[in-house]
Amino acid sequence: MSEPGRRLLEAVRGRLPDRARERFSAARSRARRVRRRELSEFRRWIQTTANLLHLSVVFFVPAVIGFVTYLSNHVQTLSFLLFPPLASGTYTLFSDPEGRYANPIRFVASLSVGALCGLIAQTATVWFSAGGAPGVVRPETAALAIFLTGLVTWGADVEAPSAFATALLALVTGEVDPTTYVVSVVLASSIVAAAFVVWREEFYEKRASFLYETVRGDDHVLVPVRGDTGEQTAFFGARLAAAHEAGKVVLLDIVSPSTGPAGSEAGAGEEERGGADRGGGGRGAAERSHATTDDRIRRLEGLASTLRTRVGVPCEVAVAEGEAVTATMRAARNANCDLVVAPYEEDRGALSDFVRGVFGGDLDAVAFRSVSERRRWTRVLVLVARPGDTAHAMIDFATRLSGGGTVSVTTCIGSESERRPAETNLDRLVETAEGTVETRVARSPVEDFIAANADAYDLLVIGSSGDRSPASRFVAPPTFQRLQSVECDVAVFDRGSP
Repeated sequence: MSEPGRRLLEAVRGRLPDRARERFSAARSRARRVRRRELSEFRRWIQTTANLLHLSVVFFVPAVIGFVTYLSNHVQTLSFLLFPPLASGTYTLFSDPEGRYANPIRFVASLSVGALCGLIAQTATVWFSAGGAPGVVRPETAALAIFLTGLVTWGADVEAPSAFATALLALVTGEVDPTTYVVSVVLASSIVAAAFVVWREEFYEKRASFLYETVRGDDHVLVPVRGDTGEQTAFFGARLAAAHEAGKVVLLDIVSPSTGPAGSEAGAGEEERGGADRGGGGRGAAERSHATTDDRIRRLEGLASTLRTRVGVPCEVAVAEGEAVTATMRAARNANCDLVVAPYEEDRGALSDFVRGVFGGDLDAVAFRSVSERRRWTRVLVLVARPGDTAHAMIDFATRLSGGGTVSVTTCIGSESERRPAETNLDRLVETAEGTVETRVARSPVEDFIAANADAYDLLVIGSSGDRSPASRFVAPPTFQRLQSVECDVAVFDRGSP
């Protein structure tokens, strides 16, 4: 905010009553939260490749066509007759940058060949006929132009729909010299092709580095060491962090404030001893608490040393006091962590309060369910339901963990008519992924596919279904609640709330 604006704001604050100032501050805070939430939602929306391409068509195509139009107004060589096929071809390039017609050389060649074939057809009919009425295109001329265009583009393997448009437009150039029209097509299509190459190489193919947040972040990992699978979970978090040069792992142990660092049993023991130990009880309790905290730290340090040696990632340890979820999220913020990896916990067939609390936070989180002593995961199966930021994050995590192994990205469909869109979505999802990544579309229920294929993999990665409505979760429970019989490790990923 500028200095005059700051002074005005301070003056307004000084004249307002206390209650009005509080309301003003609250309204400004809400506005900031809404703005951050909207920006976060837009960022996640644009991370879907289809949305990104639509946005590029809306903004880049008009900019390119406007620039070519500007040149046509200042350079007589460029004819406005080429713009209909040029706009159509430009849309084809930007709407499907990895498709069949997204080759810039083919784009220029096809439009140029079409215009040249139209010029040849027009010249041939003038030579071999007595001519015709002015402004009237002879049927044989149009037929010859299309025939030549189809023949040449087929033989040269530069077939494109826009070529036939430029061939026909060459027949109605009017006062524009046909040769000038052909030169216009070559120049204008070359300009569009150059702009497309820059856009694709510098923006589209590098979109993961500045659009997909997990590619840039999620390298500082907090691991609450809990339960029987705390060590396996720590290795899982370390493998994720080790994939980034700036990665680190923070191992966390949590003590309850109601029982003290020594735990509930120590607290109960103090109650039972009563007055017999009251004389030196305070000092004895402090010493025992300190000893217990030291034991926790030594245990974490031992695990951290193992991770540093076997995974090669920096490790820190921390012991926090408080309610489990609150202490975990506070420790993550204090340690500048952007990902929480917690052991998978259940309570009467549903996620435990701790896991649900971590999933409800503003940080990305993974609940890791370990069924083996595995410390490395080279065969990873990723199940995606729809394109979006969650799918990109799961694929990114899978490629980090595989370490050069195989990642299989799969989606399940209900009917054969869904196969083509599903294949397109998967192809776009894995375009930016590194390593060996295969895609698979399975026509079967998700549970049946998992039961038939999960045993062939080291790890199954699925989403938390956090974007589903409560009604849909009631009718059809999330997939991860039906994985009791899966004989491979499972990672349930949840995107942090904005």
